[in-house]
Amino acid sequence: MQLKPDNCSIIIFGANSDLAARKLFPSLYELALWGNMPDDYRIVGVGRADLSHEEFRLTVQEKMADLFPETVRDEAAFSLFSARLYYVRVNLVEIDGYHLLHKELLDVSGESGICKNLLFYLATPPSLAPVIVRNMELAGLGEKDSICGTWRKIIVEKPYGRNLQTARELNSVIGEVFSEKRVFRIDHYLGKETVQNIMVFRFSNGIFEPLWNRNNIANVTITIAENFGIRDRGAFYEEAGLLRDIMQNHALQLLSAVAMEPPVDFSADAVRDEKAKVLRSIRTFTPDNVEQSVVLGQYEGYRSEKNVAPESTVETFAAIKFFVDNWRWKDVPFFVKAGKNLAETLTEIVITFKCPPQNYFGPAESCSYTANQVIMRIQPEETIAIKFGAKRPGEAVITDPVYMRFDYKTSFTESGLTPYHRLLLDAMAGEQMNFIRQDSVEYSWAIVDAIRDAVGGQPPESYPVHSRGPESVERIYS
Repeated sequence: MQLKPDNCSIIIFGANSDLAARKLFPSLYELALWGNMPDDYRIVGVGRADLSHEEFRLTVQEKMADLFPETVRDEAAFSLFSARLYYVRVNLVEIDGYHLLHKELLDVSGESGICKNLLFYLATPPSLAPVIVRNMELAGLGEKDSICGTWRKIIVEKPYGRNLQTARELNSVIGEVFSEKRVFRIDHYLGKETVQNIMVFRFSNGIFEPLWNRNNIANVTITIAENFGIRDRGAFYEEAGLLRDIMQNHALQLLSAVAMEPPVDFSADAVRDEKAKVLRSIRTFTPDNVEQSVVLGQYEGYRSEKNVAPESTVETFAAIKFFVDNWRWKDVPFFVKAGKNLAETLTEIVITFKCPPQNYFGPAESCSYTANQVIMRIQPEETIAIKFGAKRPGEAVITDPVYMRFDYKTSFTESGLTPYHRLLLDAMAGEQMNFIRQDSVEYSWAIVDAIRDAVGGQPPESYPVHSRGPESVERIYS
C-alpha cells in the first residue's frame, strides 16, 4: 500500500480552465474521499477572475455538479473537501499577483507542512509556461527558495513547446527555477493501467520476452483513433496539428514502451533511460524516404470548424512508418496511425509475429490469416488478446484464427485509479517513472521536426468523416 504523501499545498494555475474542471478537481476530490490525500493539505486556485475563497468554492462545486452530479452527491464529504479550497487572483503576465500568491502560500501559521511543500500545476496554455515560471522565480516561489528539508515541484502539461527549439527554450527556463527531479511533464497516457501493464507483460512473462525482437516479430502497429473531430479546440489545433498533439507525445511514448530494452532496475531513471534510447534510435526522416513513410490527412469539413482558417493545411491524421535502428529491432517496421473523425475511437498496440518457416495448413505463399498476434487494447476496452491458429472442427484440416483474451474489468475485482488520480499521487510522492524526462521531450521533437521538414509544404490529403483515413495510407504498409 502506498504511503500518504507529505502535507502540502497544491497550486493550480488556470483554476477556471476546462482541464481543472474536468480532471483536476474531480480527481483531487475523489483521492480525498478515498483517503489517499495527505493528512493536511490545501488546494489553491490561481486565475484572472475576481473571486473570493467562498465564491471559488461555489464555482468548483457548481462545475462538478454539472459535469459529474453523482460525484458531489455526498454533501458532507464535499463540504470537507471544499473547505480546503482557496483562491488567489493573478494576472499571469504581471508580477504583482505572484507576490500575493507568495503571501497566501507561506503566511500560514499552525498548519504543518502545507506552507512548506508546494506542488504547482500549470493547467494553462503552453505559451504561458515560461512567463509563469519566470514570475514564480521573481516572487520567491522557485525550488531554490524552499526551506531545508521541504520541497517545491512543478507539473507541466503538454505540448512542451511547438518544436525542438521552443522545447529547449522551455526546458531551459524551467531548469533555471526547478531541478529535473522536481519537474513532472505529464502525459495522461502514461497513467493508464493498460499502458503501465506493457512493461509488466513484457518483462514478467517468460513466454514473450525471448520472442520480443527482430527474429520473431514481423511488425508492430499502434493506433490512436478518435471518431470525433476537434470539437471546440480549433484555435489550439490550428497552432498544433495532429503531429504535435498526438504523435510527439502519446504515440512515441507507446512506441518506446513496446521497444525499450529491459531496464537495469525498476527505478524511474532506469526505465526512462531505456525509453530515451529508443527515441534516439529512430531512423531519420528525409525528403528521400518520406513518400514511403508518411501520410498526412485532414478530415472533410475541418476548415469549417470554429476558429479554423478557410484555407488551413493543418493535419488531423497521420500514418507513419518508423524504424528503430538498434540491435533488437533493425528493419522491423512500427506502423503508427492517429487521427480525428475516424471510423471508431480506439487505442491499441498490435504485435504481429513472423510466420512459421513452413505453412502446412494454408496457401504456401502466405500465413497472414493465422499470423500470431498480441493485441493490447488500451481504450475503450482494457484487454490483452493473443491470436493464434486452431483447427476448425471436422474431418478437413482447416485453420481458423482464435483468441485468448484477458480483460481488466472481469479479471480483477478492485478498480484501478484513473490516469489523473495516479499521476497526481505520483507527483506528490516524487515518483517520476510515469512522467517524461527532458531528454525524451527533445528527442521526440527532433523526430517530429524531421517529419515536418521532410514533408515540406505538401498539403494533407482530404478524407471522409468516420472513414479509415486517406486512401493513400496503404502505401506505407508495403
